[in-house]
Amino acid sequence: MYIVIVGAGEVGSNIAKSLAESHEVAVIDIDPDRVEELMYDADVLGIEGDGAELDTLSEAGLEKADVLIASTDDDETNIVTCGTAITAADPFTISRVKSAKFLRTWEKSKGAFGVDHMVATNLLTAENISRVIGLPGARDVETFVDGQVQMGEFEVLESSPITNLTVAEADRYESLTFAAVLRDDEVIIPRGETVIKAGDDIVVIGSRESVRLFATEIAPDSETTQNVLIVGGSDVGYHTARLLQDRGIKPRLVEQDHERARELAENLRGTTVLESDATDSEFLEREHVADADAVVATLDSDEKNLLVTLLAKRLGAERTVSVVNSGEYVELFEAVGVDVAVNPRETTAEEITRFTREYDATKVAIIESDRAEVLEIEVSAESVLAGRPIRESVKELPTGVVIGAISRGGELVIPRGDTVIEPGDHVVVFVEAACLEAVNDKL
Repeated sequence: MYIVIVGAGEVGSNIAKSLAESHEVAVIDIDPDRVEELMYDADVLGIEGDGAELDTLSEAGLEKADVLIASTDDDETNIVTCGTAITAADPFTISRVKSAKFLRTWEKSKGAFGVDHMVATNLLTAENISRVIGLPGARDVETFVDGQVQMGEFEVLESSPITNLTVAEADRYESLTFAAVLRDDEVIIPRGETVIKAGDDIVVIGSRESVRLFATEIAPDSETTQNVLIVGGSDVGYHTARLLQDRGIKPRLVEQDHERARELAENLRGTTVLESDATDSEFLEREHVADADAVVATLDSDEKNLLVTLLAKRLGAERTVSVVNSGEYVELFEAVGVDVAVNPRETTAEEITRFTREYDATKVAIIESDRAEVLEIEVSAESVLAGRPIRESVKELPTGVVIGAISRGGELVIPRGDTVIEPGDHVVVFVEAACLEAVNDKL
């Protein structure tokens, strides 16, 4: 495909680098330094200019574009860019917005604003947070086959009962597949003799029940998340509280601004809203933060989010999750003790990249910033998987591929060597990034 991306910030650059490997990509930005840097880092055409102007879009090759992605930091600019593009060409338009108010308007009339697909950053971030804190010890969570299959990524701690066991010894779960071990910069496809080490990240795929059982056993000290303290009444904080309410959890939300706290209390009937400064350790102690299953920091300042989560951890909170707006700080946050750092821009870039790849998969989850993907694929009669035992069909696939789960007519089938996959089955597959192109051609 030919793809035009407007905005070469953190979101646009991540999308461009990911898509440039298999598509022609042009990137527009008003900042010449950003354009030059991205052209140096990736095989893209760089255009300096205003992407909302038709002349600039034409210079980038709009007339031949299959997809236009508007990914600047300004919601209105992104929407106007999509509307401008469809006046002169017929690309599939994707707009990034921060505020969910535009998403709600667009959902009432698909195609409104000239946008074919809209991605709301703050809502996506909140959904990511709510999934992660709902599964003990998880660093990343995604569901497939209408929620029947779940993928979870977990860090293996020194105290974990599976540390120093082989995969064969650790695999005590009927409907769970150990899909990968992420160790430093290496992606290891596990075999029975593979030893699981402290510091590894384990990717597992299976039924929701088996993944939850694995989560509770890998982190035996973690309880079912019920006591959640959200710090910061930002849009992300609001949506996180709302999503938790929908799951039957009654979170507490701390907001320092009086007017914003009142607004949140009126709109979040299932949430206890507290008006205070959550960077005050005495306040956190009074609110029994030590008893919290999870503390989520959603303030607009990375520094304050780090302070709150480290304070909460020191006072005894079970688990901490922090929004990190600067992508370069994500590893730093987790290195100094934050359990999960969520970067809204990275989350958005992954969602947009995932959507552009869904032409050959029902659903895609991106693992660890594009080190691997988990795909849900409906098997056709032409697939190398169809009508053959898995032990035979995998011989035609690269070594970086693992069949994680199979759904047949609404029933979960456990993949084993002698399992025969049939046309029409939905198969959830782990694929190392280097194998993606070859796998797409075969599956």
